[in-house]
Amino acid sequence: MHEFSLAIEVIDLAQREAEKSRAKSIQEINIEVGDLSGVEADAFESALGLLIKDSILDHATVNILRIPGKGRCNGCEYDFEMKHRMATCPKCLCFPSEIKGGDEFRVMSLVVDN
Repeated sequence: MHEFSLAIEVIDLAQREAEKSRAKSIQEINIEVGDLSGVEADAFESALGLLIKDSILDHATVNILRIPGKGRCNGCEYDFEMKHRMATCPKCLCFPSEIKGGDEFRVMSLVVDN
């Protein structure tokens, strides 16, 4: 379960950023998790919920935004939503040639209290 180690990294990142800005605490953190990122969003959220106790994020509002997968079919040039990396085009049943979105995993923003 790599979601646990990702949660640790997010907490470490938040701590480093708080130290840079000399923040007393973090009020809010916004994280994007794409459906095609390889991160199970519910497992990550659970791991983060367990690990933030007594950390810089202990009292922060945690917002996890799930980003749907998007692909573009090379056969018919149709853009479509993907639930998994091996999804086929709903129009022509070809595999997508390009993943256009949903592979994100990133901290988008922190709101700090100075």
